[in-house]
Amino acid sequence: MVTLIRADRRSAVLTPSSLACLLHIPTVNLTSGCAHGCLYCYAQGYSTHPGKDKVVLYQNTLEKLKSELTHKRMKPWAVYFSPSSDFFQPVPEVLELGYCILEILFSKDIGVAFLSKGRIPEKTMNLLLSHADKVRAQIGIITLDEDIQRIFEPNTASLSVRLNQMARLAAGGVATKARLDPILPGLTDTPNMLGQLFSALSTAGVKSAAISTLFLRPSVLESLRSHVHDHGIFKKLLDSYGDAKRLAIHAEHSSVMALPQKKREKIYTRVRHAAEKFGIDISVCSCKNPDLNSGTCNISGTWPKCDTQPKLFDKED
Repeated sequence: MVTLIRADRRSAVLTPSSLACLLHIPTVNLTSGCAHGCLYCYAQGYSTHPGKDKVVLYQNTLEKLKSELTHKRMKPWAVYFSPSSDFFQPVPEVLELGYCILEILFSKDIGVAFLSKGRIPEKTMNLLLSHADKVRAQIGIITLDEDIQRIFEPNTASLSVRLNQMARLAAGGVATKARLDPILPGLTDTPNMLGQLFSALSTAGVKSAAISTLFLRPSVLESLRSHVHDHGIFKKLLDSYGDAKRLAIHAEHSSVMALPQKKREKIYTRVRHAAEKFGIDISVCSCKNPDLNSGTCNISGTWPKCDTQPKLFDKED
């Protein structure tokens, strides 16, 4: 049971991100904490995280956003949801606020990019489809194994729901991408499991996917130890990290315990080979793999470039 805590947001709604993939687009979190409870979520290590099974809803977000958009000298061409929480959490109040936020952004001709593992309400899906050219969607899906999904992503939408959502978005003209992040070494990266997943993604109309392996932060490791009760699964995953090394990543300018470079390269090559059979392009997140890749995995999608870069975070007049 998730406890909803209402609070007023003190900081700005439209905020910059340290992720290289999000340098030119403002980001929004409707909440602190997330009802999905994914065991591998890096945000649970933030000092502002409210704790397990708690979600802080910033109830004044809509009013503050309206004010910010009114006072900005140049509006952003798009907004990304959400760096540290899911836009489509199974909490009615969060979903309703999200719908209202989308209405405001679309009314001002501002695009929306999101990454989600949640169930998109029907009225919100219809709103997104009615503005398909202004939407860039990424749906997180790491496996078709329902047992693994229930363990690591306890309150997320079912796998069938996510595949159906991808199919509806893609068929409706929305630029739709899958995100296999994190890949769980030894659990979700076998050729057979990858083949099944990419076959399903292809059937859903997905043409591209972004990938990255699991990184072990202290908070993530503690989460896994506390909640993965299947000893065989826990041991298989942790054994893969016996030779893990500390890696400085671009995301939040932090460091994590990562698989050695050659191990990650081998996994990513295996994923690419599985995806190629179904005509799906793979991009590796460079924010998390700076030793392997440069550029961007386009987590916020590709948007028309302007000759003059908008000042996304200028002070209010």
